[in-house]
Amino acid sequence: MNFRKRAQPQLLGFQIAPMVDILLVLLVFFIVTWNFAITENELDVKVPTASAAKEQQSVANQTVLNVRKNGTVVMNRKELSLTDLRAKLTQLSELYPDYAIILRGDKQLPYENLMAVMDICRQANIWNVAFATAAPQQN
Repeated sequence: MNFRKRAQPQLLGFQIAPMVDILLVLLVFFIVTWNFAITENELDVKVPTASAAKEQQSVANQTVLNVRKNGTVVMNRKELSLTDLRAKLTQLSELYPDYAIILRGDKQLPYENLMAVMDICRQANIWNVAFATAAPQQN
């Protein structure tokens, strides 16, 4: 009879290389998502202050529209004309019926320019519109 020797199980130690790979991938992911999260707040739009202002968590179905003091509209770091904005918002509202818009209008922006953007939101069938404000400065 031919008996085979059973291989002795080897005790494997902690594998550091796959763990480092996973940590580096997670680090890159969080850096990239953090960078996209703060890009809308870095534009040259100074929003008015409100005493009850508080920071809201962003959700999936919302977009920040920045309206500069000269009336130009910036969406996802791209300047859009009002006709392009209407087309893009109409497309978004067809895909997501509960889509939300956060308007960041400059505090020196004429009221009529802000109303034009709100009117475009209404024409695009987007009814969930909020205004961004800043917290007052603490001295």
